[in-house]
Amino acid sequence: MSLITEREKEEALTLRQVASTLCKRIDIGTAILPKPLFSEWDTTHDGQTKEIHNACVSVTSTASENLDSSTFTTYSKIVSSEFNSVVIEHHLKWAPLCQTLPGPIDEDTPSTRLGRYDFAHCDAMVDWALKHGMKVKGHVLCWHVTTPTFVEHLSSDQIRQELKRHIYTTVGHFRGRIQCWDVVNESLAPDGTLANNIFLRKLGPTYIEECFRWAHEADPSAFLIYNDNKVEGMNGPNKEKADGFYSILKDLVQNGVPIHGAGMQAHFNAGGTGNRQRVPTPRQVKNQIQRIGKLGLKVNISEMDVRISQLSGVDEEIKTLAQTQIYHDIIAAALTEQAFDGVWLWGFSDRHTWVKNFYYDDSPLIFDQDYNRKPAYYALRNAIATLSIGGRVGGNVNLDDDDDEEEPWGSQWMPKQHDDIMTCDPTLSMDANHVSGDCRPDWEHN
Repeated sequence: MSLITEREKEEALTLRQVASTLCKRIDIGTAILPKPLFSEWDTTHDGQTKEIHNACVSVTSTASENLDSSTFTTYSKIVSSEFNSVVIEHHLKWAPLCQTLPGPIDEDTPSTRLGRYDFAHCDAMVDWALKHGMKVKGHVLCWHVTTPTFVEHLSSDQIRQELKRHIYTTVGHFRGRIQCWDVVNESLAPDGTLANNIFLRKLGPTYIEECFRWAHEADPSAFLIYNDNKVEGMNGPNKEKADGFYSILKDLVQNGVPIHGAGMQAHFNAGGTGNRQRVPTPRQVKNQIQRIGKLGLKVNISEMDVRISQLSGVDEEIKTLAQTQIYHDIIAAALTEQAFDGVWLWGFSDRHTWVKNFYYDDSPLIFDQDYNRKPAYYALRNAIATLSIGGRVGGNVNLDDDDDEEEPWGSQWMPKQHDDIMTCDPTLSMDANHVSGDCRPDWEHN
């Protein structure tokens, strides 16, 4: 009989097990999709339409009843063992919920009738998570990119009425089951001003505040979050947007709006150059969390993944180094701040990643295509463990100075930046295709 060594036991620990040993509760979450959760399934990810359709499955009552049996999928086993929290990646957004992916409603006849909802997929995923003792985050109530197309043709009064009804309907349906919500997503343009989206054009800037008030009315016990991308670092890349993120949160708090947290997406591109695409340093992330925390808000990393395919002219070893360093150092730095309450990955396996549909072929997550743990997995686990008893807060990451002349953070893999791009001068740091109020999602800038 072979004996398992202490080191082997330690190596076998899951993220969820490590999180249970920490000095405070931290959400270790992942975005989930219904089809791989409930059925053994594969896909080549050869296009957006195929992926979204393949991610959709009508969950029968028989399948729901068997969730606790030995018919667990590989995907679901990893989710339940590795994570203490989940967020529904796609199906809970407004258009997927009632127009383009409405469960058993025929995909070939999209709904155009206001108020038509089908919660079949979302109910199944939420109930599954709750059965396994997991926290559930709802994503997202208001995002212009996933708003039903027919809303564009409504009057201002009609849009306000329908947006309010959508929030009441969705939050009310999951009241008591979904504990926290991303209420508004990506309302900022790259320059930190409000994005000129349909809600700003038709409702004015107060739409953000209204969404939070409606969500609070629908479920007064829910934890409400404002979520945005490329806002993770203070005085670093995307300085204008990071400052705008802080300003919008400050205004909401000062206006007495029921907001409790801020989500910073952290869709990082290790090969990114320029003000918009470069990865912020751990110190910049820590400082951003710190100033938001002083507003009385909690902060989470909400959609983390780390793209590496755009690191050109380097071998796989350097790409792995970049990915592991970003996962470890950013989270270790975030965990030094009291306001930080969790990290959520936008998927966990390279088999099921949105990046392949919206950007390019990549391997941005912590499990590979075959559900094996990657070096990035251990890097993230080690970062989480810095808050365990006997751990070293900060994980030996340099959080005092970004200007280490001998070895600046990321110097072993980060592409060389041009001096005029490194500056925080707003007149020099914006990308050439930037326009004020730009409401395009990030993938349309690449």
